[in-house]
Amino acid sequence: MTGDNPAIPHNPYKMKLLKQLYEIYSPSGSEKRMKKFIKFWINRNVPDAVIGHDNTGNLYITRGKAQTYPCVVAHLDQIQKTHSLDFKAVETNEIIFGYSSKNRRQEGLGADDKNGIWVALKCLKKYDVLKVALFVGEEVGCVGSGQCVMHFFDDCRFVLQCDRKHGKDLIINASWSELCSEEFLKDIDYEKFGYKTENGMLTDVATLKDEGLAVSCLNLSCGYYEPHTDHEFTIKVELWNCLALVEHIIENCTNTYPHKDDGYGLYGKYYGRSIEEYDMACDMVEDYLSYNPNATADEVYDIFKHDFHLDKEDFKDIVKSCNLRCL
Repeated sequence: MTGDNPAIPHNPYKMKLLKQLYEIYSPSGSEKRMKKFIKFWINRNVPDAVIGHDNTGNLYITRGKAQTYPCVVAHLDQIQKTHSLDFKAVETNEIIFGYSSKNRRQEGLGADDKNGIWVALKCLKKYDVLKVALFVGEEVGCVGSGQCVMHFFDDCRFVLQCDRKHGKDLIINASWSELCSEEFLKDIDYEKFGYKTENGMLTDVATLKDEGLAVSCLNLSCGYYEPHTDHEFTIKVELWNCLALVEHIIENCTNTYPHKDDGYGLYGKYYGRSIEEYDMACDMVEDYLSYNPNATADEVYDIFKHDFHLDKEDFKDIVKSCNLRCL
């Protein structure tokens, strides 16, 4: 991953918007500054876009007039509790990370899901016809998407979310909700971009499905690592590759892709898939503990409780198991 990689533009200012997003602190329940910046950016860069909102605090942006729209969604909040006044997003040739010079420490970017916001805004600027929804409170149980205006999606062809760690996962099932049709998977050519299908956790598109979304949707890896921690960083080439796949889908999937889940709902498949979820939680907790070896089970529970349908005792067992493996 170098400056010669064709997936990364040579102009370093291409990442200016992303770093601006990183430097805005937007914890759950305090997304006001982020929304203000996004509205300002849209008014300046995409003046023909129409911005709406609801009583929950979600933003709905529509550009152009058409019978059907591609749609990109993301969430506005982040989970990190630390964000110093001198926080800066530091960019190298390969990665971006957060740092406080005064405190001489790395701090989390909130790339989960500011990377997704960046993708949505880049697409909004590029395409004359597009819908974007930006939700509050995803990190505390998908509050915004669970109370959103569902008729906004009535004329959407599909819904894409970029809110998955690493660079290659294409989430087609999330929290036991099936997200998309086989026809949609076939048409998007995701393998050409190095993606592979995986199962995921609770996020906004899964909640939209639970609320009755009737078209195909996906959640895509978008290049962030160590989410929910102060060691979070973004691999730029993977984020650019995510954007390239989203643009490919928007440009080539011009049909509507109907899809409804099988009716089990968000929790109906829990007992049949609980082992898979437990294993997934083990992997994430072990990853977190490798950077935060002194974290307690209660701290781990507070960080990951909204990602899994597991209770505090489950997380105590997981932390104990991870610590034993490290001995």
